[in-house]
Amino acid sequence: MDQIHAHDHNHTEAELPQGDSPILVEVWRGNLVESRHRAIAAVVDAHGRVVKAWGDIERPIYGRSSIKPLLAIPLVESGAADAFGLTEKEIALACASHSGEPGHVDAVNAWLAKIGRNAEEHLECGAHYPYYEPAMHDMLRNNVVPTRAHNNCSGKHSGFLTTAVHLGEDHRGYIQYEHKVQQRLVGILEQMCGVDLGGVPRGIDGCGIPTIAFPVGHHALGMAQMADPHHLSPARAAACGRILAAMSHEPWYVAGTTRFCTDIMKVTGTKAAIKTGAEGVYMGAFPDLGLGFCLKIEDGNGRGAEVVMGQLLRHFGIIDEAQAEQLKSSLTPTLKNWAGTAVGKITPAPLLSETASF
Repeated sequence: MDQIHAHDHNHTEAELPQGDSPILVEVWRGNLVESRHRAIAAVVDAHGRVVKAWGDIERPIYGRSSIKPLLAIPLVESGAADAFGLTEKEIALACASHSGEPGHVDAVNAWLAKIGRNAEEHLECGAHYPYYEPAMHDMLRNNVVPTRAHNNCSGKHSGFLTTAVHLGEDHRGYIQYEHKVQQRLVGILEQMCGVDLGGVPRGIDGCGIPTIAFPVGHHALGMAQMADPHHLSPARAAACGRILAAMSHEPWYVAGTTRFCTDIMKVTGTKAAIKTGAEGVYMGAFPDLGLGFCLKIEDGNGRGAEVVMGQLLRHFGIIDEAQAEQLKSSLTPTLKNWAGTAVGKITPAPLLSETASF
């Protein structure tokens, strides 16, 4: 099989690999395929062996929020989590794109109180209304303005802040690329993903931190090393294990009510830790198999990412047929109109669905 090696990916926009990605998702309305989603996906092991791939896995992408489990490593590895008595709930929140439900917000505020900080003064993410509509509607009815704790990334930011406080660093400006917090994360990504991040494309994520571009396959390698950390240092291996366990044990804090990540991990338990990201990205780990994966929907559509993610779970035996039936509404969603009438479906395309197992 192919092997992923460390590369220097100093691509400019004009130099990004060209060519169509394969069609992996079809959207049916009636008996016509109305839309199609192209995608890139890679599943690799901790030694860089490519177990399965679709499309050009050397294409650089921004991992966006799907990369959060890797960004949580310093929180645990540095000793900060233990120093402040953080539980699996907080570690899961450090990996979260939560829905801003009251339980999420309360947990973030309680966490910040443990380190002597608060959301409005110390978190450097913006504020937005909850993704969870009942919580948003309740706030609107009661004229409640969202705080930075409502931001879906507030757990990640709390993790950054906690690590800086524990290490005695000036936490102001921790979202800046040059800050020690972010430089530490660049080092983590280089080491875990086997890639040189000097001179690669960078952007600013929705929550204000840098987002760094590197290949799909190397994103998958980072998660594979979390899944199978036997060759990492004892401290890092232990941190990886704790982070994946926290996601699996506290899936509601990773996302929220009726969210794909949460619903899937409730069923898979410790067999899968998965994380969504903006613009159609998913990353995660299959710890029992020692595998990591990354997928990117080319047009950035999240509905396509969920269908590809669900098919990977089936391909690798993470969910069986009974569980697949239980999760049918998530794995092959039904399209409904405003009256609730079923009008279509979203399904794996033949190229993705033709192989049942590996």
